[in-house]
Amino acid sequence: MESTHLGWRTLLRRQWPLACALLFFLGGEVLGEAGWWQLPGSVVVCALAVLAPRRPFDAALAAATAVAANSVVLRVLDVAPVVPAISGLVVSETAAVMAITAVVVRQAPLPRAAVAVVVLIAVAAGSQAVRPDYWSRYWPDDYSGPGPWQQVVGGAVLLALSLGTGLYFRARDRERATAVRAEVAAAQHAERMALARELHDVIAHYVTGMVVHAQAAQAVPSAAGEALPIIVRSGNEALTEMRRLVGTLRGTDADAPTASSDLADDVRGVVERSGQPVRLHVDLPVSVPPSLGRSVLRLVQESLTNARKHAEAVSAVDVSVSVSDGVVHVLVADDGRPRKAAPVGGSGGYGLVGMRERVELLGGRFSAGARAGGGWEVRAALPVTG
Repeated sequence: MESTHLGWRTLLRRQWPLACALLFFLGGEVLGEAGWWQLPGSVVVCALAVLAPRRPFDAALAAATAVAANSVVLRVLDVAPVVPAISGLVVSETAAVMAITAVVVRQAPLPRAAVAVVVLIAVAAGSQAVRPDYWSRYWPDDYSGPGPWQQVVGGAVLLALSLGTGLYFRARDRERATAVRAEVAAAQHAERMALARELHDVIAHYVTGMVVHAQAAQAVPSAAGEALPIIVRSGNEALTEMRRLVGTLRGTDADAPTASSDLADDVRGVVERSGQPVRLHVDLPVSVPPSLGRSVLRLVQESLTNARKHAEAVSAVDVSVSVSDGVVHVLVADDGRPRKAAPVGGSGGYGLVGMRERVELLGGRFSAGARAGGGWEVRAALPVTG
């Protein structure tokens, strides 16, 4: 039958203690009087107990059938089983039925579990009436065996142990599944936030540049010749970044470099492509890991995009990237004034949020706000960890 729960290797790793215990019980029963006649049925029930996690409900019904058939065989042959543990079941059968009960309560839907447990209880109780009595046959004068109340109390105790074990593990499985779902949801949320930051910091940067230059070409037709190549270059770079993001999502571009080994050149490239009056200062006496360099580039890129979108009459933008005492310091400051009209493409309010999240994820510090002499500045300090 096709497995719905465990693979064979996993099943064997999980069930070997039970298998060893049942083999021990079977070995003890074989040494007893008339043990060989009950052995086939006991072996079948024990095997079903080991395999029960694969199909608990089917295993329970098959075990009940095996116990009933074993009882009929013993009655027909008029052979009393080895010393029963409870009712008419011997020790190995009792242990196997308890294990199956615990598994079916743990894994099966509650209605099916209830049906399986009732069937097992009925068959176990019926075996007492069907099978020849061991005590009256082998202990006629000395001992008459446990009385009815002892049988009931003993069976109730074993049933409670089985049900309690199954319910306990059922609750544990439910808690574990809830924790796994929460972890998956958190991971998905983190991935969505990371993708949102990438889309906002990278794609929006290029698209904003394209819109600004297109507006400039509309306002000054003579500047179209200069604006169109910039728009084309920005569009190609946006497509390249989009392909990189899609490749990362597909898992085919996970190891692709996102920043070169020379962070200074990368920053200069971002500044040149921005088309803004930037005064650049780069002081990198030590190498910066590519993963950290990527975040530095995104901070500079997004800060320049914000300056273009939200400020007007900007005469200079100061961009500084330096390393001191194992910390990368990033400063982007402009001298413009806030735009009265809505910025190009609107403002979703995610730029500063994304930058702050990016910096905090790397264990750094972030601040942004208006400058005392006018304008806006963004500061970040990122520890160099490798």
